[in-house]
Amino acid sequence: MATNELHRGRLIDHIQLVVEDLPACRRFYEAVLGTLGVPIGGAAESFFWADELFVSSVDSMAAQGRPTGRHHLAFQADSRAMVDGFYAAGLANGGTDNGAPGERPYHPGYYAAFLLDPAGNNIESVYHGEARRSAPSVKITF
Repeated sequence: MATNELHRGRLIDHIQLVVEDLPACRRFYEAVLGTLGVPIGGAAESFFWADELFVSSVDSMAAQGRPTGRHHLAFQADSRAMVDGFYAAGLANGGTDNGAPGERPYHPGYYAAFLLDPAGNNIESVYHGEARRSAPSVKITF
């Protein structure tokens, strides 16, 4: 599949998780990222992606036959309601509670929820209050 344009964040180019149950993880990520307005890409049997996140099965060429360990990923939300929706969607699609939506002491206005995905990764959605991004993404054109 060829692409002529990518959108990437400012710090991390990409993250890859290798999981044993790819269909369960795909259902989970489609649900939680859908609440944040992030589409899922890829229709292959051994992987899918969303923005900078790539999720592969153990038998994918990139995985070398081993699942990754437990990771913590945090996705930005545009509102508290998005965080709440992320949490509800995750619980309804195979996620496990790891911290209900609420304010955290990291900085004023930090509102987050935490779920364990079907592979045991700690997945967070965070709304930083009235903070604003300088740009939604970096556009890379080939």
